[in-house]
Amino acid sequence: MPFLFRLFSALPLWLLHPVGAALGWLVLALSPTYRRRFVANAAVAGYGFAQVRGAVGHAGRMVAELPRLWMGAPMPCAIVGAEVVEQAWERGRGIVFLTPHLGCFEMSAQAVAQRWGRQRGPITVLYRPARQPWLAKVMETARTRPGMDSVPTTLSGVRQMIKALRRGESVGLLPDQVPPEGLGLWSPVFGRPAYTMTLAARLAQQTGATVLLVRCERLPRGAGYTLFVEALPEPLSASLDEAVAQINRAMEHLIRQSPQQYLWGYARYKQPRADTPAGKGAAPRAEGAA
Repeated sequence: MPFLFRLFSALPLWLLHPVGAALGWLVLALSPTYRRRFVANAAVAGYGFAQVRGAVGHAGRMVAELPRLWMGAPMPCAIVGAEVVEQAWERGRGIVFLTPHLGCFEMSAQAVAQRWGRQRGPITVLYRPARQPWLAKVMETARTRPGMDSVPTTLSGVRQMIKALRRGESVGLLPDQVPPEGLGLWSPVFGRPAYTMTLAARLAQQTGATVLLVRCERLPRGAGYTLFVEALPEPLSASLDEAVAQINRAMEHLIRQSPQQYLWGYARYKQPRADTPAGKGAAPRAEGAA
């Protein structure tokens, strides 16, 4: 596996993406559970399979491009809405970048790091180390690069994110990731209750940081990526329950901008899992980038 990972890291996107698309369809064909979840989740949002069939290939592209993104040279990414980020920086309260499991969310943090890391400080992201030692080492290297810091999914990691925001820096989260039991709230997503992390809302409420919404879309034929940035439609509520609901609505909005690149097969409505007791340093699982 390490050899294949290194091999894929050297290949261009125009080759990786078709391979990944084929992989996505193969997994859909071989896994009835994944197939049912994909169709069911899309139906909850009001989409038939024919309307989101492109998302099957994009799920595979996500897997195929990871070695290139983690171990290859930095990838170029156009940014639409950079002025929104500049305005947020001028407020001096830090930025919480939020993105759902859509498009190349791994590239989102890298794009922010490349554009603003040197001038504004690194973007901090949470990660859960992989169980395989070789993959854990790759992830640690990939997510700790110029302009980007990674911290573990522990209370210590959350404290580091709060400190980064109070320094006026930025953090990135996937707020549609299902947290462990006791670390979230039940809140509607496309009208269906989903266990939702409170971390994103708490970070913004405790620090006064600006919440920005991002989605990083893949361009056709492996031509690269475009990062779209927009402000939260309305000020974040002081009520935690309402703030979590606001963030869920914002994620719905982003998903509807590009439903063909959303991970409909993600188990968004699953029951939360038990985790290490909080006294031992548990924290919401919020892997990945902005």
